[in-house]
Amino acid sequence: MPKARVMVDGYNLALEKGTGIATYARNLSAQLSALGHQVDLMYGVRSSAGKNELLAEVSFFDPSVKPMKTQDIVKRLITSPFGVTANRVPITGKVIARNTPGGLPAHDRIFNSRNLYTVSRWHFRTYGQFLNVDYPGSADIAHWTYPLAVTLKNAANLYTIHDLVPLRLPYATLDNKKEFLKKVRRISERADHIVTVSEVSKRDIIELLGVDESRVTNTYQAVNLPSYILNRKEDDVREEVSSIFGLQHKQYFLFFGAIEPKKNVARIIEAYLASQTRLPLVIVGQLVWKNANELRLLGVPQDLGKSARKQPFLDPTISHVSKTSSVIRLEYLPLNLLTSLIRCARAVVFPSLYEGFGLPILEAMQLGTAVITGNEGANPEVAGDSALIVDPYNVNSISQAIKDLANDDGLMEHYETVGLERAKLFSPQKYAERLQNLYAKFK
Repeated sequence: MPKARVMVDGYNLALEKGTGIATYARNLSAQLSALGHQVDLMYGVRSSAGKNELLAEVSFFDPSVKPMKTQDIVKRLITSPFGVTANRVPITGKVIARNTPGGLPAHDRIFNSRNLYTVSRWHFRTYGQFLNVDYPGSADIAHWTYPLAVTLKNAANLYTIHDLVPLRLPYATLDNKKEFLKKVRRISERADHIVTVSEVSKRDIIELLGVDESRVTNTYQAVNLPSYILNRKEDDVREEVSSIFGLQHKQYFLFFGAIEPKKNVARIIEAYLASQTRLPLVIVGQLVWKNANELRLLGVPQDLGKSARKQPFLDPTISHVSKTSSVIRLEYLPLNLLTSLIRCARAVVFPSLYEGFGLPILEAMQLGTAVITGNEGANPEVAGDSALIVDPYNVNSISQAIKDLANDDGLMEHYETVGLERAKLFSPQKYAERLQNLYAKFK
């Protein structure tokens, strides 16, 4: 197909600590670039530096710029019905950007419209319309990786709706449900096409939003881990996990992800305690819910150990919840440490209540780790027969799976082997083929 210029939004890419959707946006830009398309990234950070190119580059990477004040939002809303213009960010290399989480995504050009996504949210609330954005030499296709109330002028606008969890499990998210429904309905009416990441999410979009099936494409997702991570020697990874975390190879269970109701962390902990295994349970993730109910079974925090105290950026806590079991909680970890923990885990425990895709399942399988997951949402669609499937609402079901894997090396090795094979179905190459077929419709 002819090569296109594609704009990918930087809404999640700009977050200090990445999300699954940031991973999706990174993989999307990387695959588009590999396919030969020109990639523009559209950020909406707070930087503002006038015509000074050096200051423009500096302020783009500067996280200290203050958020918008109410009076600034009001001023922007006066002119927002006329649309906004994004300016190109000069990436000259004068600012050392290597410390940016994950580095800059694959791109040809970067643009920024000051506070674009904050203004678009207030514009939608005020006028009920999407905010128009434009920039010089604009793209042929705009691919919004999240349901955003923004549209690129004179381009085919594609929107990825990963899931409809706020509507399917309203008690499990903090979204404004009325605003969310209004936004996704508007997307379903005006988008040139809707992209999603599983057949479960495609079905939800068709049934809940009334979208014609021909206007929705499931591209699935891919995990495209850096070669320096995939090619690390097993002995080096084991030594790293042992020296930093005090954990032994294949002698602990692992959950990683946001700590929020849909991730089912409370039942994971309860099931782990019921299993009475002597192997630790490690929980990696930030508490994003408004209270700590998901961690209510953890007692008074104590130190993880000398090795962790030497690493202040880990900020670990541990609770000895019984004489034979321990739960270790770690905050957000950089990718290299997280992937080391995944590789050395006996199994990743991810029986979430609902997912549009379930990226941790695929990440674990690609790294050769057994997986326990649930039979709700897209989890069984991604895992197939290559993971131990449980009822995520049944503590006994989760507990039995933990017990089975804790006591059976052969079962663990089976799921490691079949998981590696399953992960190939979601390879970057397969993902690129699905993207190419999608983009061919708009160029």
